[in-house]
Amino acid sequence: MQHALSGEFAIQCVASITEAKELLMASPPDILISEVVVGQESGLELCGYIHNTSSLQHIPIMLLTSRATLQDKIAGFRAGTDDYVVKPFDIHHLIARIRILIRIKRLERRTTV
Repeated sequence: MQHALSGEFAIQCVASITEAKELLMASPPDILISEVVVGQESGLELCGYIHNTSSLQHIPIMLLTSRATLQDKIAGFRAGTDDYVVKPFDIHHLIARIRILIRIKRLERRTTV
């Protein structure tokens, strides 16, 4: 996926939630794409962290997962994700969804400034 997206976007990958938090604070991205399960950690925890950190609240969040139950999806949205994508997915569809999320968040920021 990283290779497929790198032609469209500047990509930074991390291996843990701790690394993600450090990178978010150092260089906030246009969008965060995370697995629901990251090693022994939870992408849902990362959603909460972003929503509870005022300097990061503008960042749209997309969760990618193989967890497809309704309960899993509801948990993702309750945690604060803006989009929940179940694997497998079409990369072109994913790119379109990423662009839409970024555009929506930019429009939201303009109307609140």
